[in-house]
Amino acid sequence: MAVSVEHPAGRRPGLLGAIDAKQAVTAVLFAAILILLALFAPSFFRRNNLINVLVQTSSLGLMAIGMAPVMIAGGIDLSIPANMALGAVFGALFIEAGGNPVVGSLIMVAAATLVGLLNGVAVAVLGMIPFVVTLATMTVTTGAAVWMTHSVSVAGFPDSFFDVLLARVAGVPVAVYVLLAALAAVGLAMSATPFGRYLYAIGINARAARVARVPVRAATCASYAVAGLLAGLTAVLLSARLGSASANMGNDGVVLDVVSACVVGGISIYGGAGRVTGAVLGALLITVLSNSLNLLGISYYLNLMIKGVVIIGFVALDGLKRRTA
Repeated sequence: MAVSVEHPAGRRPGLLGAIDAKQAVTAVLFAAILILLALFAPSFFRRNNLINVLVQTSSLGLMAIGMAPVMIAGGIDLSIPANMALGAVFGALFIEAGGNPVVGSLIMVAAATLVGLLNGVAVAVLGMIPFVVTLATMTVTTGAAVWMTHSVSVAGFPDSFFDVLLARVAGVPVAVYVLLAALAAVGLAMSATPFGRYLYAIGINARAARVARVPVRAATCASYAVAGLLAGLTAVLLSARLGSASANMGNDGVVLDVVSACVVGGISIYGGAGRVTGAVLGALLITVLSNSLNLLGISYYLNLMIKGVVIIGFVALDGLKRRTA
C-alpha cells in the first residue's frame, strides 16, 4: 500500500500567519546576532574567522543531519556526540599503533554506525524509550572511551591524515564539502525516497503507519544507523581538526548544540515535521551564536544557559504551532 504523507512545508499555517513563527524567530535572532557582532565584535567578519565558523559548523552540521531523520520519526538520539567520540578513539588507537589511516578512518565510521544501529534495534525491536536508551548509550560509550584512553588524548596521526582532511579546495576546507555532500544525500533520501516518506509517516502517527504497512521497525533502525554513520564521519573530520581523539570530544555541551541545531532549524520535537536543510541552518546559527558569545567575552556557563533558553523558546513555539495547526 502506498504511503501518502503531507509534506511539512505544505501544511496550512494556523494563527501564526503565512510565515512560520519558528522561521521568523530564527531569522530575527540571526539578524540580531549579526548586528551585535558588527557593533561590538567586528573581528567576527574577518575571513579567517568566517572560515573557522564554517569548519565548526561542518562538525555540528553533520551530527545535526544525523539527528534529523531520528527526530522526524519521533525519536531522539542523545548518544550521537559520545558515539562520535568512541568511534574516534577506536580509529585513533588503530592508527597510533601503526595502522593505515584510511582503515582507521573506516573503523571510526563503522564503529559509530554499529552503535547507532544498536540504538535502533533497542528502540524499534525491543520497544525501549528513545530518550532513555540513548541516554544510557551515551553513558556507556563515554565510559568506554575514557577507559580505553585512560582520559588521555590519542594522537600520533601521520601527516597524510591531515594532508587530505585539512586540505582546502578553492579556499574552502574539505570538511565543508563533506557537509554539503551529506546534506545533499540525506536531504534527497528524506524528500524523494520511500525511506523519507516512511519516517515522516512514523513521526506523524506510528500506529497509523503500521496499518498502512510501513516497515516501521526497519525504517526506525535505519534512521538510528544513519545517525551513527554521520557521527562516524564527524569523528574523522574532528580528529583531523583537533589532531587527536579523546572522550571529551563528545561532552554534554555538544549534545545540547546538536539538539539546539535541529530544534532551531525547524525540526519538530514531536516528530513528523522538519527538513534536513533546516538542521544545517540551525547548526550555522548555533555556531555563530557560540562564536559571538566567545568574542563578546561571555563565560562558557552563561553560554550554556543562553542555549538552553533558546531551546525552551523554540520548543514552546513548536507546541504552539502544533496546537494551532
